[in-house]
Amino acid sequence: MADDTRMWLRMLTTTTMIEAELRRRLRAGFNTTLPRFDLLAALDRAPDGLTMAEVSARMMVTNGNVTGLAARLEAEGLIARRPDPQDRRAVRLRLTAAGKRAFAAQSAAHAQWVREIFSGLAEGERAALHRLLGRTKDALRGTIQEEAA
Repeated sequence: MADDTRMWLRMLTTTTMIEAELRRRLRAGFNTTLPRFDLLAALDRAPDGLTMAEVSARMMVTNGNVTGLAARLEAEGLIARRPDPQDRRAVRLRLTAAGKRAFAAQSAAHAQWVREIFSGLAEGERAALHRLLGRTKDALRGTIQEEAA
């Protein structure tokens, strides 16, 4: 197997393992899921709220997925749906006060879990990994842009 293929598989396996652990901890600690956490995070970064289409684009999922998530989070009082003032056909989602509190707790725990997950690496190793992944991401962007042209 080529070195590049082994590297790709190692990155994929590592990402999958980290994601599985975060999913497990979100379920155990907050009885929630990663998609629910991701939706709350998207709304937390948008004080004016987001339309369903904007949420779909940011989360890279279909509108149908967002609709179901939003309905459940609204039923729990974590988000509110309001008509978009610029487009009455669109719905804008916003965090409620309860949603802000819930996300703050989840986000703090999530940050701690990520620190724990990477705690086996020395600070210099984490910095080098971050730098190399950034260079990989930049190179990938260049490759994608060249192929699209």
